[in-house]
Amino acid sequence: MATHYDIVHLTEVGSTQDEAAERFDRSGSPTLVVADRQVAGRGRQGRAWIQPDRAMFSSVSFAIDWEPHYRTLVPLVAGLVVAESISRADGREPSLKWPNDILVGPLKAGGVLVELAGDRITVGCGLNLWWSNPIEGATSVFVSDPGPDAALELAADWVGSLLADVARGADAWRKDAYLARSTTIGRSVAWDGGEGRAVAIDAVGALEVETAEGRTTIHGGDVHLRAWH
Repeated sequence: MATHYDIVHLTEVGSTQDEAAERFDRSGSPTLVVADRQVAGRGRQGRAWIQPDRAMFSSVSFAIDWEPHYRTLVPLVAGLVVAESISRADGREPSLKWPNDILVGPLKAGGVLVELAGDRITVGCGLNLWWSNPIEGATSVFVSDPGPDAALELAADWVGSLLADVARGADAWRKDAYLARSTTIGRSVAWDGGEGRAVAIDAVGALEVETAEGRTTIHGGDVHLRAWH
């Protein structure tokens, strides 16, 4: 299912999230913004993004007609389509850490940021495409420099898939495909306030965890993976 959207490629931008939202508000057309460099970007919970040797900074802004309580699924849907796009681009095979981190092995290669304003949703993805000397805990999705066109090609691929998945509706989200890439389900996890074993994803994308006190549901925030046991 093809969905029309505008593509804007910029050499430098403050934030692709802000740029995409502003352009969508002006045009009313779904808009993807891809930048070679981002100077005021933010990660989830306002964290800064440290730029590797080659990166993908991308955000798409569009109107969503899903019922509000299902919109919390979008970070998971977005993570899945990004992972699939990386695989199609012959990158390293990624996995997904709930709710929206892209991992290669145990290391983080990128993440997804979703921001809502009424019925406007802006979905951003930052990826380390190639990093010759990554910081601790990080890696990249390609083992060598994929070249200057990789960011735009990869962004257009994941955005096309995301818009198609969103158009099919929340009831059609590909939960089994997400779970197949999940590095969280079945693992011991810890978060601010508790620890337990992640056992399921519920109907709105929340993480269900079995603890010593019983099952609890986590709707957001940082979840840390423990060693397999």
